[in-house]
Amino acid sequence: MKRLMLLIAISIISPELISAANVPVAPNGIAYYPEYMTWKFVAPSYREDKGHIRIITGNETAIAALQAGKNPLPDGSVLAKVAWKAEKHPSFPVATVPGAFVQVEFMVKDAKKYKETGGWGFARFVGNELKPYGKDAGFVNECFQCHTPVAHNDYLFTKIVKTP
Repeated sequence: MKRLMLLIAISIISPELISAANVPVAPNGIAYYPEYMTWKFVAPSYREDKGHIRIITGNETAIAALQAGKNPLPDGSVLAKVAWKAEKHPSFPVATVPGAFVQVEFMVKDAKKYKETGGWGFARFVGNELKPYGKDAGFVNECFQCHTPVAHNDYLFTKIVKTP
């Protein structure tokens, strides 16, 4: 309980202070990437069925590949999908804003290591305690099945958003 309270306090005060050493690895061995919120922004998304506002960030390798239009992304690419519960703004009810943190998910590109799942490794860390999702490494089948409709796009739903 003390560890949980410490992690919550650190995440509220300074999320970047949560280190991978403080968070258990996912059942398939993928570690938490504490720097994901310092990565460049790829795109926003909204998941209607879950009521989640999401942002996708990418490490330098992923961003460079996305900006260059590379498909598939190269090994070493990592994308983070951060989700919050959508809420109505209390002072401006026509606006929907992020509420409570739900989870962060990672997609890690390694074509050889993750050959069975299109070259991507998946991990999810849930709640403020960043609890790794899944009872065993088989949880990745759930992730991969969701991404199979976009196999033609290297299993990615998201593309980098364009701005002037």
